[in-house]
Amino acid sequence: MPATANAVELTIVAALAAAEKKAEEIIALDVSERLVLTDAFLVASGTSERQVSGIVDGIEDALHARGVKAIRKEGVSQGRWVLLDYGDLIVHVQHSEDREFYALERLWRDCPVIELPAEVREAPEDSRDSQD
Repeated sequence: MPATANAVELTIVAALAAAEKKAEEIIALDVSERLVLTDAFLVASGTSERQVSGIVDGIEDALHARGVKAIRKEGVSQGRWVLLDYGDLIVHVQHSEDREFYALERLWRDCPVIELPAEVREAPEDSRDSQD
């Protein structure tokens, strides 16, 4: 069963908010077939701890405006890898160095990509392919 419509909608809202804060390599994955705890992952990166925090703030503000609040937050004080758990959606905002090291896209490469609006995508190619 693919990600719910609610999960996809939240993912797009969060991705647009991340893009507004100049997040890099934004990708959304439908992990519903692999995990029971969530339907979608959104992964984005920033080039500094300050930018990671700004991206997180932007995502939280955008989803809060939709009446959605994170169930759990981790890593906020360090600003290197922040996890925001919204139930149907889990957002990972990572410092670009940590993202390269942990390579979440490779770990979840067999999961379908959730199509994001054109203003979010950096390039028409799937960013996971360039990581191989």
